[in-house]
Amino acid sequence: MAGVGKLLKQAQKMQRQIETLQTQLEAKEIEVTSGGGAVKLKVNGAGKFLALTLDPEFLKEDAKLVSETILAAVQDAAKQAKEQNDSEMQKVTSAFQMPGLM
Repeated sequence: MAGVGKLLKQAQKMQRQIETLQTQLEAKEIEVTSGGGAVKLKVNGAGKFLALTLDPEFLKEDAKLVSETILAAVQDAAKQAKEQNDSEMQKVTSAFQMPGLM
């Protein structure tokens, strides 16, 4: 049963590392701009949207253009946050080895 004990310790260590990582990701900010800087969006590494800033002059543009530009910024921010999250999570979980699966 020594293997089970080792596995349990690895799982507990990984859980602590994941909790620490989640805290770190929540503290990281990613800023995305779109439309030549007319739209600025901040999101944290956990994917939570923090701020949206729109240039008042940009709001005078065609509504469809404004919508598409904002949507592009949101999609880019979500993508960057997910990529960062996945990359960091992979570093933590790759060390976890389950006997019989490797």
